[in-house]
Amino acid sequence: MTKTRTLTMTALMAAVICIFAPISIPIPISPVALTLGTFAMYLTAYVLPPRQALAAIGLYLLLGAAGLPVFSGYTAGLSRFAAPGGGYLIGFLFLTGISSLFVSRFPRNIPAQMGGLFLATIINYMLGTAWMAYLTNTTFLQSLPMGALVFLPLDIVKIIIACLLGNRIRAYLHM
Repeated sequence: MTKTRTLTMTALMAAVICIFAPISIPIPISPVALTLGTFAMYLTAYVLPPRQALAAIGLYLLLGAAGLPVFSGYTAGLSRFAAPGGGYLIGFLFLTGISSLFVSRFPRNIPAQMGGLFLATIINYMLGTAWMAYLTNTTFLQSLPMGALVFLPLDIVKIIIACLLGNRIRAYLHM
């Protein structure tokens, strides 16, 4: 990829994440809402190689920290990192980086890609749930149902759709 194309695609995927991530559905049993942000991050893994995928998610996090309302529920600011969902925000770096690494390493192996996206999601769950447990003064196991298990079914659907759609987008972009 040329430098111009790389910068353009990185900025474009950061914008896609900024558009999808604020769209959220509150979950009654969890202080964290279900968002479409992870879906956009999975797609980012298909469009960009690992370094640029990390740059896109880093740009998204910086924009949100600086006050642009791109986090869940159109919220923003550094205080979001200290809230119960803050661990997930940091975990997005791992989610996007690991997902992109698997997609890059296994470009024609959809089961391996799905496995990589699932592994990345589990790592994000672990970081987010651990932070939530710390802030809510509960144990990790007590926080697990509201911090991870409630999101698992829909995240599996997002992973499947992202793998199918992502490979088509990747082929279209001739990557």
